Amino acid sequence: MDTLAFDDATLDEVRGFNRKLERMPRFGMRYRPLVRPLQMLMRLSQAGAGRRLARAGIHAEERRVSAGQVRVRILRPAAGPVRALVLDIHGGGWVFGNARMNDKLNAAMVKACDVAVVSVDYRLALDTPLQGLMDDCLAAARWLLEGGLPEYAGLPLFVVGESAGAQLAAATLLRLQAWPALSRRIAGTVLYYGVYDFSGTPSVRQAGPDTLVLDGPGMLPSLHALTPGLIDAERRRAPLSPLYGDLRGMPPALLFACQRDPLRDDTITMAARWRAAIGDDGVELHLLPEAPHGIIHFPLRMAQLVTARSHAWIRARIDAAQDAALFY
Repeated sequence: MDTLAFDDATLDEVRGFNRKLERMPRFGMRYRPLVRPLQMLMRLSQAGAGRRLARAGIHAEERRVSAGQVRVRILRPAAGPVRALVLDIHGGGWVFGNARMNDKLNAAMVKACDVAVVSVDYRLALDTPLQGLMDDCLAAARWLLEGGLPEYAGLPLFVVGESAGAQLAAATLLRLQAWPALSRRIAGTVLYYGVYDFSGTPSVRQAGPDTLVLDGPGMLPSLHALTPGLIDAERRRAPLSPLYGDLRGMPPALLFACQRDPLRDDTITMAARWRAAIGDDGVELHLLPEAPHGIIHFPLRMAQLVTARSHAWIRARIDAAQDAALFY
């Protein structure tokens, strides 16, 4: 397991933040009736996002792609080079969120890595079965890889996903293997604390009421509610549960797991299977000490170090892809 270095002050800051999280509600099934009003409030809070990005030197636009069936949000530098593309898939438990909620993270990636980011505004599982969400993400990926942004034709593509978005990202990568020419264009993937087994890994099944951010006892019922009518053997089928897919031919991967996250085992086990499929050199795993689920969204030094590692990893992969292109 790879290890990011965190000093005592950084770890103490996370512990202090965790004490605040202990007093806050956990996201889970019991709050599902509140999702629609919370979604509306989030959209209201996002008014003026484009103007804020413009002031930061980033151009934002929204499009409907794949015959108008899928919405995407595109962030790119207002000036300067674009060296690669990033397909971003947001989290939110499959029932909450939108592409704009990742503007801050994606803008930082645009600046740090000289990339254009395409974030998928997939349908939510409040009204759509999970298959529909996976189809939206696959359609966006194929649109991008098949020249949806012709000004960036031939650039390497990275796929980034967080939490539920990491499951959707991994499922998309598995499904893209049906188009080898497209799949080969993917230079890497960054996956933050995802869900890779809908039957529940041990850390999900053992999660208690002392979990942070996510409702521990409600984790397994939530996964079952999202997959109605299935038995566990069916829930373990890929691409729904990417952990059980054929990972041979998958791109290099950078994965992050959080120590105080019920989804910890999902990422640790996924990284082990990914390594077995493509080799140790292609997979980097970080288990973040003391970290709760959702760490990259919190105002913490650890979050800054994690995103900085992601940016450095993507930049190195872009350099390697360009060197290979020059060599051949």
